[in-house]
Amino acid sequence: MNIKAIDCAPETELNDDILLSEEPIILRGLVAHWPIVRRARESNASAAEYFASLYGGRPVTVVRGEPETGGRVAYNEDLSALNCLSAHKTLPDALALILGQADVEKPLLYYVGTTLTHSIMPGFREANDLNLSVNANQYIWLGNRSCIPAHFDLPDNIACNVVGRRRFTLFPPDQLENLYVGPLDFTPAGQAISLVDIRQPDLEKFPRYALAREQARIAELEPGDALFLPSMWWHHVEGLDDLNVLINYWWRQTPNYLSSPQDVLDLALLSIRDLPEHEKAVWKQMLDYYVFNDDKKAFDHIPTSARGSLGPIDETIARKVRAKVLSRLNR
Repeated sequence: MNIKAIDCAPETELNDDILLSEEPIILRGLVAHWPIVRRARESNASAAEYFASLYGGRPVTVVRGEPETGGRVAYNEDLSALNCLSAHKTLPDALALILGQADVEKPLLYYVGTTLTHSIMPGFREANDLNLSVNANQYIWLGNRSCIPAHFDLPDNIACNVVGRRRFTLFPPDQLENLYVGPLDFTPAGQAISLVDIRQPDLEKFPRYALAREQARIAELEPGDALFLPSMWWHHVEGLDDLNVLINYWWRQTPNYLSSPQDVLDLALLSIRDLPEHEKAVWKQMLDYYVFNDDKKAFDHIPTSARGSLGPIDETIARKVRAKVLSRLNR
């Protein structure tokens, strides 16, 4: 299936048509003017020198995978451990390890993920940034030929490809049951991942993946391209070259004082899933009524001043609800 693509000039405004889209959008050339993209077009060595010149000395976490992993950061066969190890290195050392695999037929994987740019490269964002109307942190991801299994993120995301080529394979949120998602409690990097290697899917083991594949959308990004990825879309990400670097921005469309929906899932597993079926049905009705009900007049029988969390939730009410939940959990 195709993904909408927009040709962007450096001054392209990221308006609500993009930032509030419920579908992914490829933003061709959005960051082509960034200094790091210009250096990447010279050579991988030039890009690495640029990063090293801004390095502030703080270590980064480097994931190392053996050649037989094919660059995929995932689990071992019985899901008892991850298929890779990690260690702290300096950024220049990490880049040297990555570049050192360039001419190796079956390279080791070296990968650095989810690292705030300002924590390791003061000044990078000042020279390489988007003009965003939302408050978003900037992160860097770098490695050689890597493969990150399909997963979702709660925040909205703009992923800017700055070095090497990168391929995103996207699945709509409704493909959850067809992606054979692994454990929630033990994950490679905080988010549950699909157990399917979509590069060579085992359809005998994962037959429903064939349905997900019919809904897959491919985004191939060159240096300077970006991808807007809405909240909750599943994305499988491959770095296709000897050095691949992504800069991304995450933000939520709700205030920071509201809790994460992931908390609800965890608590529901703890408190609702194993109830007798008739009780689960009652709680499903309760959630439909109190949480998923869009009837604006459902609580008109309660005076506005007495609605509390049934009305608009501000920071004060959020604190009270959080305190009540914590009090119950700590009993």
